[in-house]
Amino acid sequence: MTFIHAIILGIVEGITEFLPISSTGHLIVTSKLIGLVDSEFLRSFEIFIQLGAILAVVYYYRRTIATSVATWKRVLAAFIPTGVIGFLLYTLVKQYLLGNAMIVVWSLIIGGVILIVFERWCQRKTATGYVATFNTVSEVPFKIAVYIGISQALAVIPGVSRSGTTIVAGQSLGLSRAAVVEFSFLLAIPTMLAASGLDLLKSGITFSGEQWLLLGIGFVTAFVVALMVIKWLLTYIQKHSFIVFGIYRIIAGLIFFFVLF
Repeated sequence: MTFIHAIILGIVEGITEFLPISSTGHLIVTSKLIGLVDSEFLRSFEIFIQLGAILAVVYYYRRTIATSVATWKRVLAAFIPTGVIGFLLYTLVKQYLLGNAMIVVWSLIIGGVILIVFERWCQRKTATGYVATFNTVSEVPFKIAVYIGISQALAVIPGVSRSGTTIVAGQSLGLSRAAVVEFSFLLAIPTMLAASGLDLLKSGITFSGEQWLLLGIGFVTAFVVALMVIKWLLTYIQKHSFIVFGIYRIIAGLIFFFVLF
């Protein structure tokens, strides 16, 4: 891996982490397209640079993080099932799922279809006068927060999308579009801290000085790009649905299939 490769992957991570299109899936496919050989370091790199995107969330929501205890209680309640499932499946995911482009392709396509169908369903509900029950994260019942956390655990499968699963689950359970996107952003903080921390504990001591530098470059790039994407997405959801992302997932999955296989 070169510095240019690290920057490219950082840009991809920053753009895709919070959109319902799967950052992990795009990192895997991008790595193959730019000719990187699958390795333990590459897999760790793809996990670690997500912390850069998460830091952008911490910066953007710094006031909420510092003042809203009620919000954090719900975020942590959602994180518990995700953390337990992720810990139990860590070895399986790292050895057999990360780096598997075929899984990514099918996850993108199937997830795209689900996202489109779900958004159409939401539009029909809205047309009949449906109003979301919960408009802020702090008023979400703990039971619903746990359900959202369980759904997020599906994202251990590359290509499924962590943000996509939380958005679908959250809206299905009564959260407004703005509340579920904020919940998805905040839930990413403990989730990715735990994933990156676990991976570094298991493999970080084997990194060379140059590899740590590559990690740093990817981290900073992901942070800067993610900060811009967060601001854009919060504006976008005010007037648009997620259908365009579903369409993108299907098209991207088909393109990746014909290019890589």
